[in-house]
Amino acid sequence: MAKLQPVRGTKDIWGEDALRFNHVVDVFRSVAERYSFEPISTPIFEFTEVFSRTLGEASDVVSKEMYCFEDRGGEGLTLRPEYTAGIARSYMSEGMQQFGMKKFYAYGPMFRYERPQKGRYRQFHQLDAEILGAPEPAADIEIIALAHQVLKELGMVENTVLHLNSLGDQESRQAYRDALVEYFTGHKDKLSEDSLARLEKNPLRILDSKDEGDRALLPDAPKLSYYLNETSQAFFDAVKQGLDAMDITYIHDENLVRGLDYYCHTAFEFITTDLGSQGTVIGGGRYDGLMEQMGGPQTAGIGWAGGIERLAMLLKEAPKPPRPVVFVPMGDAATNKAMQLLNMLRSNGVVADMGFRGNMKKRMKRAADANARFVAILGDNELLKGVVSLKDMDSGDQQEVSFADLLARVQA
Repeated sequence: MAKLQPVRGTKDIWGEDALRFNHVVDVFRSVAERYSFEPISTPIFEFTEVFSRTLGEASDVVSKEMYCFEDRGGEGLTLRPEYTAGIARSYMSEGMQQFGMKKFYAYGPMFRYERPQKGRYRQFHQLDAEILGAPEPAADIEIIALAHQVLKELGMVENTVLHLNSLGDQESRQAYRDALVEYFTGHKDKLSEDSLARLEKNPLRILDSKDEGDRALLPDAPKLSYYLNETSQAFFDAVKQGLDAMDITYIHDENLVRGLDYYCHTAFEFITTDLGSQGTVIGGGRYDGLMEQMGGPQTAGIGWAGGIERLAMLLKEAPKPPRPVVFVPMGDAATNKAMQLLNMLRSNGVVADMGFRGNMKKRMKRAADANARFVAILGDNELLKGVVSLKDMDSGDQQEVSFADLLARVQA
């Protein structure tokens, strides 16, 4: 018999956690739509190569963390570990190139088999924003401004710092890669085992190492900014000038990199100190080579993702649910009328509820526990007069209100 508990690395989201979670999603959706991003929903599973070709066969995500399986038809499928590849696949397979630039937002569950940690689970949830088909620096500014506004409206932008870097174009990146290999090769005896492997496959990943020995080598390592060609520097300058114009502060973090070759130009992360070592709450960058690597035409793209659980944890307090009008009917006839009035209030946008059992005392207690704004008491006497006895739970006042006037009274 299966254990009656959630699988390790998964979590039931309810109560205050659900209020926090929904608030993050609601704010994100509201801001994204004001920025003229349109919603997209891609499948939770894709053909495995959608992710293996984009995340890199040798990456930890592909080699250790993806949930892969064969369906009954023998197809290799994978639960999505991130959003970007699926949205890029959709952009190509749905023929969206004909529309030029597209701005998308999405949110939903992701799956990675990794060690559960604070704010991160094996099933976790992300916000995601992407701009496809726009090679201009203005797209980078726009996508960062969207993230900044989301954090601002969640009340946490003051506790986060935007880290910004340029990865340059392919020419600049290759020159920097060669310089890194030369530098770290001279310090092989001090590199961790993981970074020795990175030196062969992906030297830029050494800059992101958490190993103390590796990190001791970073201050003297070559800086990417020294290898930016004129085109790359001009692009980065345009992004910084745009952020300055929008009063979005940032720090230039030369150790902020993306290891995969299809990334270029802008890389950024919003980092907070409120979650300990797991400080990145939103991260993203430009990936102009992604779709070409997937087998499609060369198409510009930039986007970011943010963990909903982490953002929910950073909320100063859980949002309060709306206070309901709670009906307390006594008797079958009163219950039927209460249901009719409930439906009328709900149809007009009023949050309303009713207990299904218990005496008057118990029902009033449940109404108080639900933080009711009003309690509408309905018994035989009220039915005869066509009224409810409406109790204001803040003042304690109680008065008779006709059925016809009830909506206007509770909306006042």
